[in-house]
Amino acid sequence: MTTTPGGPALPAPEPVADEPETTEDLLLRAAAGDEAAFAQVYDALSASVFGTCLAVLRDRDHAAEVLQEVMVEVWRTAARFDPARGTARTWALTLAHRRAVDRVRAVQAQRNRDQRALDEQVERPFDVVAEEVEESMDRARVRHCLDGLTPTQHEAVTLAYYGGRTYREVADELAAPLATVKSRIRDGLLRLRDCLGVAA
Repeated sequence: MTTTPGGPALPAPEPVADEPETTEDLLLRAAAGDEAAFAQVYDALSASVFGTCLAVLRDRDHAAEVLQEVMVEVWRTAARFDPARGTARTWALTLAHRRAVDRVRAVQAQRNRDQRALDEQVERPFDVVAEEVEESMDRARVRHCLDGLTPTQHEAVTLAYYGGRTYREVADELAAPLATVKSRIRDGLLRLRDCLGVAA
C-alpha cells in the first residue's frame, strides 16, 4: 500500500494487463511463420470467410472447399497483408470472394462443356443416325455374304476389294495363275450379288 502525506493509505495500483492481440497482429505473426498465431487467425476469420463463400456459391460443400483454399492462401500470403490498407478480415473476405467467383466460373464452364457433349450426342440429325445404322447393317450383310463364299473366293475378293490390290498382285500373293484369280473373283462377286439381292 502507499500513503499520502497526512492521508490514509491507498491500495497499490493494479498492474496493467496486456491488451489482447488483434487479428492484424496475429496475421503479422503468422507471416513470420508462427503457426499458433495462424490457428488463432483461422478461428477468428473462418466463419466470416465461409459465410462469404456460401453467399456466392449457394452450396455448402463448395463453400467448405473454398474456405480451406482461402485459409491456405491466407497462410501462404500473409506477408502481403498491409494493415495500412485495411483490416485482416477485409483482406481475407476479398480473397474469399475472388476464390468463390472463380469456383462459380469453373463449375459453370464444366457444366457448359458437359451440356455441349450431351447436345452433340443427343441432337444429331436423324438422317445421320439412320445412315450410320444402315451402313452398319450393310457391313453386317456383306460380312455374312462373304462368309458364304468358298475359301478361295473369299480370299481373292477380300484381297482385291478390301486390300486394294490389283488382280496381278492378288495372283502373286496367292501364287495362282492370273486367269484363275480373275475367275475366283468373278464367281465370288456373282455370289455376293445374289446374296445381297443386288440386281444384275
